[in-house]
Amino acid sequence: MRQSPSNIRRIVVAGLSAVVSICTTRSVASAQESVAPPEIRFDASVDFLKVPPNMYLGEVAGVAIDARKHLYVFSRTGSRSTLHGEAASQLFEFGPDGAFIREIGKDLYGFAFAHTVRIDKSGNLWATDEGTNMIMEFNPAGRVMMVLGRRAEAVEAPAETAPGTIPRPGWGSFNRPTDVAWNANGDIFVADGYNNSRVVKIDKNGRWVKTWGERGSGQGQFNILHSIASDERGNVYVADRTNRRIQVFDSDGNFQRQFTIDVPFDKAPNVMLGGMPSPNSNPLAVSGAPWAICITPGPNQVLYSADAVPGRIYKLSLDGKVLGVLGEAGKGLKQFGWIHEIACPSENELYVAELLNWRVQRLTLHPAEGKRKTGGPVDR
Repeated sequence: MRQSPSNIRRIVVAGLSAVVSICTTRSVASAQESVAPPEIRFDASVDFLKVPPNMYLGEVAGVAIDARKHLYVFSRTGSRSTLHGEAASQLFEFGPDGAFIREIGKDLYGFAFAHTVRIDKSGNLWATDEGTNMIMEFNPAGRVMMVLGRRAEAVEAPAETAPGTIPRPGWGSFNRPTDVAWNANGDIFVADGYNNSRVVKIDKNGRWVKTWGERGSGQGQFNILHSIASDERGNVYVADRTNRRIQVFDSDGNFQRQFTIDVPFDKAPNVMLGGMPSPNSNPLAVSGAPWAICITPGPNQVLYSADAVPGRIYKLSLDGKVLGVLGEAGKGLKQFGWIHEIACPSENELYVAELLNWRVQRLTLHPAEGKRKTGGPVDR
């Protein structure tokens, strides 16, 4: 059918409007993607813990806080108990005002090399010890309620393996575990992290249910599971550190999604410990690699993740969008030396355990005062 000139003009105008709309939408999306996340302003304190005279923290591997605002610090200190030449773990409790309360698990058989400490929804304390390959549950009174894994027997040296090989994973045992998380049913998820490269699911009574994962870089494979967390839906978030990503699974181990943290760093990074620099080295190749992750309580949950280089903390939505960044590596206040664990009792209150600085920092975030990395104000 032949169109009248007026109809043709209307069709042309409508078509041009659609093209403009599509181009505009794409331009806006492109602009949004190219805008770096805001830098979150924050305050920090390192002297809020009142450590008694003649008592010292060493490498602070773990930090947790309960509903009473009691803070638990898992430190690589002391030499009363050793395993393969490594220093012992010590677990300290501090009150809401920072006052020292007690040491939990003094001379405990399962303590040798601290890794992380967590609080479950019932207020029980869980310590993961990489040196003894054990995870121990304490009630609020400090009594051992459950133990998972087993320490190597002292009567004989561990079996040697051929160079470049890793022992086969066992059932009921771990090989340098790193962290623990739970779902609403009380199921336990263990990051069996350095050598077994798997997640272990255990029911609330301590019975092993299943495992998933193996060494590799593919979907559902891992290379150092260094931290683990869960959301209110029971999804399990695994910090796959060497692969520089966070993988997400449901409570049965079914893969859901994965994301990486790719935020530019426009300064020379402070590499606090590592290989000798060379003209061909690129320390920022590990930027965003998750060393520690934490998910805040509901109803609007967010995830925090920390890397070692350039030493920042990243705030993310649970689908992996970076909402903001803060800090960098260093020895000063508001700088970080290998954050090994994050406690996040609320969206704007963080406690970070630092290995290289032998301390805990308490952070109070002020996201509404943040600025874009370009220096412009954040649109709110």
